[in-house]
Amino acid sequence: MNRVAVVGAGSMGRQIALHCTMKGLDASLFDLSSEVLSGAREFSESYLDSRVDKNRLTEDERAAAAARLRFASSVEDCVVGATVVIEAIIEEFQPKALLFEKLGVLCPPSTILATNSSNIVASRLAEVTSAPERVINLHFFNPVLVMDLVEVVLHPRVSAEVERGALEFCREIGRASIVVRKEVPGFVVNRIYRALTREAMNLLEGGYASAEDIDLAVTRGLGHPMGPFHLMDSAGVDVSYLARLDEYQQTGDEAAKPNAILEKLYREGRWGKKSGSGFFDYAEQGKNGEHA
Repeated sequence: MNRVAVVGAGSMGRQIALHCTMKGLDASLFDLSSEVLSGAREFSESYLDSRVDKNRLTEDERAAAAARLRFASSVEDCVVGATVVIEAIIEEFQPKALLFEKLGVLCPPSTILATNSSNIVASRLAEVTSAPERVINLHFFNPVLVMDLVEVVLHPRVSAEVERGALEFCREIGRASIVVRKEVPGFVVNRIYRALTREAMNLLEGGYASAEDIDLAVTRGLGHPMGPFHLMDSAGVDVSYLARLDEYQQTGDEAAKPNAILEKLYREGRWGKKSGSGFFDYAEQGKNGEHA
């Protein structure tokens, strides 16, 4: 039985930790921001209550899941006894590198050290640890509590034991997994997603169609459950911008450079649903969003 530690209690981290507890694992969660950690606690309580209200959990199952989720007071406290540590902090290399350097010292050699990064490859983080063979990408998708897939991304120094352990962990928490055997920025899903959203932004910037109509074309014409602009607003405009920027800085490929409209929204703090506006306006509670 794995014990999970999640560092970073934002939207992704809190969902990963909660999902693990609902699948019977003990999980600890930490964030440098006490406000974010408090928000994660409130989110977890509210979500579990809603599952009971919808008859998806019994009261006993709700209480058991809540009891398995521990809110830690520090990174050191969070990772004690963990067999899998998952980093889910800001999508920037330097903060992640500092954390992985620390995790390499704190955690025993048997601990899998995973990043949930959607773009930063684990081999870059492995370089700052004393045991690069145990550093891996475990990329969950938002919303974690709904999306079934985890991308397990390998680099040449990952041991066979760590690969087996990562795949077993995915099975243990009831998630399908794919193995990406060569590192590439964006992995599989996000490379396809970025190609779609980049072309959608090109069409919008060129004045060929509105965001509403492009989203409608993708949902009704391609059968996608959500259009590219609503999808970027849901995932976070900041996440999309920073991931594209990191890929551009790594590769120098002009095709990877963030679109001007994406950079503009990022600079203005219009990061999607979480900020109240992005490509669409979410100022009124309950609205699907109007083009901003």
